[in-house]
Amino acid sequence: MTYRRAVIPALLGGVLLTALLWWAGESLQALRLQGATDAIGGRAAAELERWLIPWSYEPPAGAWAGVDAPGGPAGGDGARYLALHGTALRIRFAAVFAFFLPGALLLIRGLPPVHGRMPATLLAVWTWGIVAGTLAVTVSAPWLIASYGHGSYRFLPRLASAIAAGRQILVVTALAAAAVAVLAARITAKGAGPLPRESVPARAARSAATAGTAVIALSLVVLSYQPVAAAIQTASPGSGPLAEPGDLLRQWLLLGAWSDPGGSDTGAWLLYRAADALLLVVVWWALRSLPGLLTRATVPAMAAGAVCATVLGLLAGQLLRAAATDGTGAHGGLPQLFAALGDGVPAALTCGLLAGIAAAVTLRAACRGSGPATGPRAP
Repeated sequence: MTYRRAVIPALLGGVLLTALLWWAGESLQALRLQGATDAIGGRAAAELERWLIPWSYEPPAGAWAGVDAPGGPAGGDGARYLALHGTALRIRFAAVFAFFLPGALLLIRGLPPVHGRMPATLLAVWTWGIVAGTLAVTVSAPWLIASYGHGSYRFLPRLASAIAAGRQILVVTALAAAAVAVLAARITAKGAGPLPRESVPARAARSAATAGTAVIALSLVVLSYQPVAAAIQTASPGSGPLAEPGDLLRQWLLLGAWSDPGGSDTGAWLLYRAADALLLVVVWWALRSLPGLLTRATVPAMAAGAVCATVLGLLAGQLLRAAATDGTGAHGGLPQLFAALGDGVPAALTCGLLAGIAAAVTLRAACRGSGPATGPRAP
């Protein structure tokens, strides 16, 4: 599939994702109406408001505690902070489009939604939309932090907190944008000529999947173990702007958190470990299938696919936990039940990139070592 055919669906998806996030942010006022509170409940409305605030031009209440109010005299600190807040949101929305477009273009071109690839393409573009939104939140966070005043105070912990915001609404909006992009890609792929799957020996595909999954397991099993995670949390180069990097390091390196069951509820401990195991299974299965689904198993395509597979595995584990919740979160409604949806995307990006590179390198080495294969091929 040529770039010319793939760029139109990617553009449509990027525009739609940006527009949906803007619309969601502008809907914040509706949640504060008495009718909305009566309809969905006060707790659910408050939770949904927390989801939408990172995408709203209206700053959260109390954002400028200790500085002049934004409604003060023109030219005061409050007015400048309010303008900076608007700049941060404009950067955020522009970055959503800028990050979504190249990733979606790469995925749609390498994984065109034809010949049985459509579900895989939809999942890949969906999860990439979540990654693009997370990256947009990350690059715009410094402006947002500065707009609240005292931006240099505990900058890295505040940056980690800002990056973690707004992820739940991304899951929904990215799915809608991905559906439109993939449907458009299916239309533009018609008449594009043969788009064959790359022929890859099954043993090479399994070796690549195992190598990539080992990278994910390193984060999920080793780095996420409580004593190791605590050492990462307390690591600090000293004082100044780079002090207290622990939260940020954990956010970008750790895919989970676990410890020995001890005296805790064994059933809950096993449920969380089942979700972790599901993540590894999803990643292995995706990396095993990816070389045979791609038109060309290049390093960028494998890296992007591994990132998407890791995000998909995280979402699958989070949905498993939500589905198995025995009423502990049900009293808060669906917003409370799915409050953790979208956690771990920064670490999925870091580990997924490394896993994809490891899988691609292993795949090339295994294919060279196997020579012209006559045995089973990866599907």
